[in-house]
Amino acid sequence: MSGRYAFTQAVKELRFLFCQTSEQSAAVRTFLTRAYPIMKKNNPHVPILIREGAGVSPKIYARYDLGQEKSQSLEGLTDKQVEDAVTGLVKGGSA
Repeated sequence: MSGRYAFTQAVKELRFLFCQTSEQSAAVRTFLTRAYPIMKKNNPHVPILIREGAGVSPKIYARYDLGQEKSQSLEGLTDKQVEDAVTGLVKGGSA
């Protein structure tokens, strides 16, 4: 599937963890506000989970075929860097 934020077929789930109020998670909140509708439109059958918790450091997890999982910290990143991190996980597939 072509298109912005179209995931590879190996991606089975994407999870975002972040704090609702902290400055460290501000870029993640901004990214999700902007990009979630596009990601969901291009990947309607892939669960995109958003988990908020007080004081949680921002992080993303991608689950692939055969239960493989990768994660990346999003702490201290800008909106563009968050986008690059997400793109790397969903386009890279499992390793």
